Amino acid sequence: MPRTLRRGAAALLLSGSLLLTTAACGADSTQSLTTGSAAAVTAAAAPSPSASASAEHQKLAKTRFVANAGLAAGAAYQWIVKPYKAGKFKKGADGRTFALVKAGLAGAFTYNRLKAAVENAKGDPLLSKAVAPLSSGIDSLKELGTKLRKGEAGDAEVKGLEGVINDLKDAGKSAGAEVKDKVPSASQLSGG
Repeated sequence: MPRTLRRGAAALLLSGSLLLTTAACGADSTQSLTTGSAAAVTAAAAPSPSASASAEHQKLAKTRFVANAGLAAGAAYQWIVKPYKAGKFKKGADGRTFALVKAGLAGAFTYNRLKAAVENAKGDPLLSKAVAPLSSGIDSLKELGTKLRKGEAGDAEVKGLEGVINDLKDAGKSAGAEVKDKVPSASQLSGG
């Protein structure tokens, strides 16, 4: 059998099976193939509302909250609190410049992830209520990255950061979304 004849037979067989499948799926025999296809695409594209949609949305909100808050807590502890307590930010300390640059990046990253966590919390009513009072504390951290990078952050700023992180963890735990520290990778920290 020549090649073109085989291709034609295959195309005819395929279109015939498609037509039979459409008819077997409940399409009206007087309805054209294109109308049946358009109706099928429209029905498939429109999601049907379900009772679990709200619960699923809340579950995803909690999951995202935990992930973002965990990254913020991990970055804050690993590159800000721990080096600060070890004296790495003091003038004359070995590796001070590098520690300050990392702390500056971590401060900006922490602020960004905390804001994302608060936004995620809005998807769950209980979590939203628990996190709402922390917004002003998180907003106070906006310039922390710059202060750390310049070596201007002191004991009050670091303790304030620890307090916000601990309050956020407590709020998450009270709403059933326990936050555990997760140290971000260097590429996450630098925004890459």
